[in-house]
Amino acid sequence: MSSILFISHTAFFTPPLIILLAMIIDALVGDPKWLYRGVPHPVVLLGKLISVLESGFNKSIESNRRRFIAGVQSSAIVIAVAAIAGYVIAALCQIIPAGMIILALLASSLIAWRGLYAHVRDVMVGLNTSLEEGREAISHIVGRDPESLDESAISRAAIESLAENFSDGTVAPIFWFAVLGLPGLCAYKAINTLDSMIGHRNGRYEYFGKAAARIDDAVNYIPARLTGFLIVIAACLVRGANAKNAFKAMFRDAPRHRSFNAGWPEAAMAGALGIALAGPRIYDGVEVPDHWMNEAGVRMAGPDDISRALLLYRVAGGLIMALLLGLAFAIYSFS
Repeated sequence: MSSILFISHTAFFTPPLIILLAMIIDALVGDPKWLYRGVPHPVVLLGKLISVLESGFNKSIESNRRRFIAGVQSSAIVIAVAAIAGYVIAALCQIIPAGMIILALLASSLIAWRGLYAHVRDVMVGLNTSLEEGREAISHIVGRDPESLDESAISRAAIESLAENFSDGTVAPIFWFAVLGLPGLCAYKAINTLDSMIGHRNGRYEYFGKAAARIDDAVNYIPARLTGFLIVIAACLVRGANAKNAFKAMFRDAPRHRSFNAGWPEAAMAGALGIALAGPRIYDGVEVPDHWMNEAGVRMAGPDDISRALLLYRVAGGLIMALLLGLAFAIYSFS
């Protein structure tokens, strides 16, 4: 069998079977707590670098223009460091025995398919026990005040987080891993971490984090839309899901979402499940307006709806694996 299925001759290309292996490793193992008690997770290292740069360069006494420029420079440093680290690691994996297997193991730490599933499942389990446990579980994955959420709001928040972070945590990392190899994957995780830490519209980050937020919008443009289509296709395969409504909701409602990208997977998920997602939400005691995704859908959601969303999520993940396998043998057939 052609070595192109398993061996890379450039740091910017990873064979699809190795990408598939990375996703399978994440699906089976996730991020082992025992490992990261002794070794810092790559995202933690990125976070520390961002914190150092932010505390050093984001000075309130500076003008907005200077803070914006400092943010651009800081973001460029973080992205460059991540991409260079990815390039060096990928280049080393090309020349050592079983290097591609090691590459898959390392890359699996930058894919969050299993971790997201576990967090959202915890919300479902918590709600099935008590409202307070549901609130405790949802506080780990969304920034809203959990005390202001009833069972329905908690369920919708969990499903929204599942849909949006399916793009950020799985589809986008795999997309950039496939397009630009490990350097692309590492650069993407740097951008996504920058956005989560400094890409906020508030007094501290409005200008310093503006570039990070816009770069994050750009690199998630294609993955977010791919995620929406994956959910639509998954709805074709799941009994009780409505693929036609998911498709309609995605194109009708996604452009109205306050997020440039999050509306695509959220609207598709809302349409597939027949519920309404997004809408006005409360952050830090302030109501943030937003359009409803699939506004005609049911607004009373519960643990059973989270369970249905998790099934769609698993099927959509399976579709990615099938696509990677098909791509591998298409490359083999034409090589």
